[in-house]
This record gives sequence, structure tokens and C-alpha cells, in this order.
Amino acid sequence: MKTPRPTRSTEKEKNAAPCLWTQAGVVRRKQCRIDYDCARCGFDKRLTRMAETNRRLKREGKTPGGKKGAIVFWTDKLNARPPWRRPCVHHMKGRIDFRACPREYECRSCEFDQFFTDRHAVHAAIRPTPMAETEGFKIPVGFYFHPGHTWAKIEENGAVRVGIDDFALRVMGPLDAVIAPLAGKTVTQGAGDIRVVRGEKTARLKSPVSGVVTEVNHRLRDRGALANREPFSGGWALRIHSGALRREVKNLMMGQEAQNALQEDIDAMRRLIGETGDPLAAADGGNLGHDIFGSMPGLGWERLTGRFF
Repeated sequence: MKTPRPTRSTEKEKNAAPCLWTQAGVVRRKQCRIDYDCARCGFDKRLTRMAETNRRLKREGKTPGGKKGAIVFWTDKLNARPPWRRPCVHHMKGRIDFRACPREYECRSCEFDQFFTDRHAVHAAIRPTPMAETEGFKIPVGFYFHPGHTWAKIEENGAVRVGIDDFALRVMGPLDAVIAPLAGKTVTQGAGDIRVVRGEKTARLKSPVSGVVTEVNHRLRDRGALANREPFSGGWALRIHSGALRREVKNLMMGQEAQNALQEDIDAMRRLIGETGDPLAAADGGNLGHDIFGSMPGLGWERLTGRFF
């Protein structure tokens, strides 16, 4: 008699969790191995099509047949339960303790979902990123840069995380607020959609891509200096869903091209300081510091922001 060979659990199997359709009781024993990223799940798409077909047949007074005829939307299955037995989606994904859903799974109208998504996104954004440097100014690897000194990090499913680069933040110095358009608003590449505030001074920076705002880092509304401290992680400004990336990315820079453009602006800043400010700071090799406007207000806020942003 042969001894059964031991099975080796793969990393994917270790990280698997019950699919939402399984938790709702629509299907049996289906595991999710992509961290509930349903938008790129083929299984979710197939069941959604089946559920849509069955719903349409029922509206027409017909009875869906076979095993596929029993497929309903997982949200409909859960909504058939008493309200106190409808788990929040974030609980189903293993991210919070049990919490009942009060909105019949209409997450877009749920304040808790907006709060949790913003909070989860902030922590998810804080990851070590390899950095290049040009005269002390940081340029993270894999980020795209707009000539107006905003950045774009392409994520999954057309999502783009957006922020302000190290050069702009050091030119303006510590900010009091970074104000981005609210979720649902549309932004346009090259438009001054991001507003920054320092005392009584304000400026507008250009969005690096076009699209619909899906998330905003609300912490920057009253803690703008977070962008200065963590420009490429916790200080991100907003997330955008963009359908024009293939076209618009051609207007952005990365890698050596971004470093060359940054060097040109550093040189331009030194010339500007040499004309109106401290000649020592303008000298080759001089450190421009982390608060150029604060150190040399004679350069003029409007002049600086108009020239570089």
C-alpha cells in the first residue's frame, strides 16, 4: 500500500481566504488568493454575468434553470438576512472585527467605508521605495513626474497615486495644507487642481494625469507638512482612476529624463538666487535647504511658484 505523498502548501495557498461569494453562501469552497481585488478576478466576472442574466430572466417572468440558475449576487444573498447578520465587507475581507452593514452593501454612500478606505490607503502607501538623488533632491524609482513638479505612481486597475515632488516642497517650505478635489470630482492633466497653503500664501500645482478622483488624503488638509516629511509615501495627495494613461504618460518623465529635468530646475534656481538672494547658496555645491522661500523670502512666492510650477 502506497503512503500518500505529503502536499506542500504554496505561498498562495497560505495567503488564501474565503471568497466573498462563498462567505455569502452563493458557492461552496472558493478561495481568494488575490487579496480581494475583485476587479481583476475572472471568477467574480463570470458569476456576476450569471447573476445579471438570472436577474433579467426573473424580471421577464422566466425561471432560470440548472445549477447556474441558482446564482444570485452575493450582496442580494446577504441582504436576505436580518440586518444584524449582514457583515460589513471590510469584516469579510478580514480587516476589521465584526460590524453589521447598515447600507445594504451600497458602499459608496457609507461614511465608514470612506473613512476606512482612506485610512487603509494611507497605511498601504507607506512602503520603502528605492530612491535616486540629484543634488540631494530625491527621485523615487518607478514614479512618473510632471514638469510642474507633481508625481504619479501607477498602481492596479487604472489607479494612479498622485503627490508633490521633493523639489516643489523644498521650494515652498513646510505647508499648512494641501487641498485636493473631493472623491468623484474630475481632474485634468496640466490643470491646477491641487491647492497648497502656507500662511497667507497659496499656489496651485498641476495634476500629472486626468481622471476621476477616487480617494483623498484628508490628513493633508490640516497637516500639510506631512507632505514635506513624507513626499512619496504618507504625504500623497490623492488617487485618481484614469482612462487616459496610455496617452498621457507620454507627457510625463521618469528615470534619467526626470533627473535631467530636475537638474535644469536646480540650475535655474541657483541663477535666480544669484540674481536676487544669497550668492553663497547659489554657488555650485551649496545645499539649497528644505525651505528655500522661508530662508530667502526676497525671491518672492509668486515668482517662485509661477516660474517652477
